[in-house]
Amino acid sequence: MPPKSKFSAEVNAAQSALAAAVVDGRPDYERIRQMVDAVVPFNNHVGVRVTELGPTEAVAEVADLPTMRNHLGTVHAGAMWLAAEVACAAAFSGAVATRIAAVQSFVLRESKVSFLRPATGRVRATGTVEAAVCSRIVAETTAERYEMTGKALLHDGSGTLVGKVDFDYVCWMKAN
Repeated sequence: MPPKSKFSAEVNAAQSALAAAVVDGRPDYERIRQMVDAVVPFNNHVGVRVTELGPTEAVAEVADLPTMRNHLGTVHAGAMWLAAEVACAAAFSGAVATRIAAVQSFVLRESKVSFLRPATGRVRATGTVEAAVCSRIVAETTAERYEMTGKALLHDGSGTLVGKVDFDYVCWMKAN
């Protein structure tokens, strides 16, 4: 069972809105993308945006802004890591869209990042989550705890691969 949150009402409202984006078992991925992009205050504060979301992957971007750079003028590692995590979390939302109202909690447990070279310009993080686990989540209707991995690739404004990030998540689903 996930820990209780003082934000339960806000989470339930967000889940209800996301569930409304699935009509007759068909997810409206653009509507889900818009909601996922808006729901996390910190992501909005920093400026990491979800720009694409589908059933198998999602993309989050770090804008090419001076506030996203480090003291050397390249994109800050923290901003790139956040974009990778946001992309994987958004990919999870797309992968389990038909059961999104049953998500009780989706928590990052661990991550490993490999920055390959300095990034310049806009950074795109393309994230995926473990398809087999997401398929089980969609197929089952019982309350259950799941563990899954996520992977993100980071490309800078020139299209160069600048980083790879691996995530371990824990997800609790309600029965429905």
